Amino acid sequence: MSGQGSAAAPLPPPASALRRAEQRAADAVGALLVLWGFKRQMGRVWTVLFLSERPLTAAEACERLGISTGLLSMTLADLRSWGAVRTVTVPGERRERYEADVQVWRMVLRVLGSRERGALDEALQAFEASLEEARGSMVDADPAVRAAARFRADRLSRLVSHTRGAVGLLRILTEAIAGRRRG
Repeated sequence: MSGQGSAAAPLPPPASALRRAEQRAADAVGALLVLWGFKRQMGRVWTVLFLSERPLTAAEACERLGISTGLLSMTLADLRSWGAVRTVTVPGERRERYEADVQVWRMVLRVLGSRERGALDEALQAFEASLEEARGSMVDADPAVRAAARFRADRLSRLVSHTRGAVGLLRILTEAIAGRRRG
């Protein structure tokens, strides 16, 4: 044995009950992420890394999940882009290892703060533009068009108001959670 020592001995395969528990949890997180509009595999990969006692190599993750290296590679790229997984280097090893961000609320805040906020902002812009168009039709010569325009403008005004409320609520929620994490 060399004097360097191996910082990362091969991971023993989990006992069958632990393997089932890991797979059940991975499938549950995958199903939740699908509801949020993410890919199922993102939840599965993150969960296996989250439940691992140490960072896993790609081969170890593929074996635990029963997926191809190509699928793992694409999924890891997605997870890294969200900051949910990071690459870890082990001194003396050439293989990359991966570990999950274990701060779940931090990940939720990243999603809420970027994806959901962006979607709400886009919707708000569309509703405001639609409202202006509807208001522009309120001067039409045809009384039926004016009545329809008033009705639509009222409804669109409600959508604008509700969406602004959602943006404000999202801001309050993310600031409150971020503040709680700092305090």
